[in-house]
Amino acid sequence: MTLKYRWLGCVAMSGALGATQAYGRCEQPSLPEGVPGYSVCKEWPAYDGQTITALSQIEPDPTLSDAPDGTGMYDLKLAVVSSIDGKPLARYAQASVYSSDAVRFDGLSIDTARYKLTSDLRAFGVRAGFTGSSRANPFEQAVLSLYVREGNALRPVLEQLVIESSNGEWDTNCAGEFSRTQRTLDLAKTSSHGFADLIVRSVTTGTQSTLGKTDCESTDTVGKTVLTTLRYDGRQYVVPKDMRGV
Repeated sequence: MTLKYRWLGCVAMSGALGATQAYGRCEQPSLPEGVPGYSVCKEWPAYDGQTITALSQIEPDPTLSDAPDGTGMYDLKLAVVSSIDGKPLARYAQASVYSSDAVRFDGLSIDTARYKLTSDLRAFGVRAGFTGSSRANPFEQAVLSLYVREGNALRPVLEQLVIESSNGEWDTNCAGEFSRTQRTLDLAKTSSHGFADLIVRSVTTGTQSTLGKTDCESTDTVGKTVLTTLRYDGRQYVVPKDMRGV
């Protein structure tokens, strides 16, 4: 019952948005030697000659000198660069974006599905994955944020939407209960403040596992699809509290 690494490079778009998983050649930003972090890049199919890069590294914190390796806060640096000469075209940087502790931050990916928010503006996505440390109470989560380019700057328009999550409790042998929620995004025909509304489709699957006479037996129960509309408030899409990441 795990979604580990399934979110990496995947596309959670459906219907009117379509999807793409084509990866082009690109150069990942370099991480300082010995510094925990993640670095990824991907060609942006919506715009010829443009590549998206993302880098997240741990922030120095002397108070955590005895903490396990990789524990702490991570920043996020994004850039759109020329695929021809690597020249930066737009940038974004924010400190203390991801926390890594008992729930460990464990990777980034770039999502270039067709997030066409206005007639002439497309967003790209950055996904971050998290994994819990408890074997008896497994927890995993992937969150999605969307960014748009405005001149030489990048701006977040959707932050920390949980796009997939999994959790449960079991005896570490067989018996237990698990829950997995998966979400997709569609563009609505309506708009708010000039940006297309986003329809979030959520489906939760519950799994009950019991030890039978000879084997571990599991039964899945798929819940009804729940639709939630996210509207742009002039600055960002408003994400309900229960759909925001850790």
